[in-house]
Amino acid sequence: MHVVIFEGSRWSTFAPATFTRPGFCLLSGTGTLLDRLLRKSQPTRLTLWVRPEMVGFCRERLLPQLSVPTQINTPLDDQPALLLSGRTMEMPNLPTMRDPAVAMDNHGVSLVHCVSPGLSPRDMTQHTDAWLSLHELPQINLPMRRANYLWDLIAGNQQAIVADFKDRTPRPIPPGPHHVIQPDQVWIGDEVKLGPGCVLDASQGPVVIEANATIGANAVLIGPCWIGPWAAITAVSLIRPGTSIGPHCKIGGEVSNSLFIANSNKPHDGFVGDSFIGEWVNFGAGSTTSNLKNTYSNISISIGDKPIPTGRQFMGSLVGDHTKLAIGTRLMTGSYIGCCCMVATSTLPPTRIPSFTFLTDQGASPYDRDKAREMMSAVYRRRQRQWEPFDEELINYAAAAAAQIERS
Repeated sequence: MHVVIFEGSRWSTFAPATFTRPGFCLLSGTGTLLDRLLRKSQPTRLTLWVRPEMVGFCRERLLPQLSVPTQINTPLDDQPALLLSGRTMEMPNLPTMRDPAVAMDNHGVSLVHCVSPGLSPRDMTQHTDAWLSLHELPQINLPMRRANYLWDLIAGNQQAIVADFKDRTPRPIPPGPHHVIQPDQVWIGDEVKLGPGCVLDASQGPVVIEANATIGANAVLIGPCWIGPWAAITAVSLIRPGTSIGPHCKIGGEVSNSLFIANSNKPHDGFVGDSFIGEWVNFGAGSTTSNLKNTYSNISISIGDKPIPTGRQFMGSLVGDHTKLAIGTRLMTGSYIGCCCMVATSTLPPTRIPSFTFLTDQGASPYDRDKAREMMSAVYRRRQRQWEPFDEELINYAAAAAAQIERS
C-alpha cells in the first residue's frame, strides 16, 4: 500500500517543538507520531509531505532510519494512495480499503483513500479545488483522534503509552535486586541496567524500558511510562504516570506526565510536570515547573501575543530545543520557553520567553547567534556529534519561523 503522511498547515500550533522538526516527528507514547502511523498502516511505499524547509530534515534524519522506500513531497501517481494526517494520535489497525473514501473531523481531513494523479502538498496547504474535492468522497467513521496543540500530546500521553504497549511482543524480565509489580505489564529491552532497589510499578499501566537504558538504584517508575533507548534515570528518582523519556536523556528528581524528546538533561532534583520538553535542553539543579494555579482554574499559554486557552487545569511548560535553564529556575504554570533560550534569573522568569532570548536579572536581550552556535556545538561534542551544515540550516530556519509565529 502506498501511504502518504502529511504534516499539514497546523504545524505552528505545536511551537516551539515544530521549529526544528516536522509535526509527525513529535514524541507521543513510546515513539513518534510517525512511528505509530507506520506501525498501524504497514506501507509498502511511503511519501512524506512536509513544509519545504523540512525536506532536509526528512532526508538527513528520517530516510536513513526507514526500512520502506520513501519519497518526500512528490505528487501522487495513478496508483491508489492512503493519505494520513501526521497529527493523528490514535487510530485503529486499518481495514483493507479498495474504494475511495474520506474520514474527517472538525479540523478537516484525517484520512483519505483515493486515486488522484498529480495531487501535491501544495494542493493540501493551499486548499485547492483538487484537495477540496476529496471532501466529497464517501465518508467513513473510524475511531481516530488528532492533536491540535502541543498540550494535546501531554493530555493523551498515558493513553498513548497504553495503546503502544499492546503492539509489543512480551519479553521475560531479567532477574536481579529490583522489585516489579504486575510483570505482565512490564517490557524491558536488551542490555538494560536495573539498579538495586529500583521499583517498576505497572499496577496502573505499562512500564516500557528500551534497550541500553539505565535505571538508577532505588528509582521508582510508575506506569504508564516509557524510557527510551540509552536514556538514564538517576538514583532515587520518581517517574510518574504519563511520562515519556526520549533517547539519550538523563533524568532525575520527580517527573510526572511529561515528555522529553531526546538528548535532554534534568539529572538533579526538581519537579517537571505536565510539560513538553524539546531536544538538547538542560535543567539546572533544583529547576522546577509549576503545573497548577493556586486558583485551580484552567490554564492559558501564550505562543504569540494572544493567550490560548488549553482547557487544562494541570499544565506545566513548553520548552523548545537547545534551551538552557540555570540552577534553581522556577517556571510558572503555563510557561512558553522558545527555541535556543538562555534563562538565568534569580527571580521568577516571565511565562512567555520568545526563541533566541538571553534572559538574566538585568533583563532580556537577543541571544547572539554566534554565541548560541558555540554553545550548541559544545553540547554536540559532549555527545560525540559534530555541528554540521544541516544543523546550521535548521537553526536558521527555526529563528525565522519563531520570529513569525511568536509575533502573531
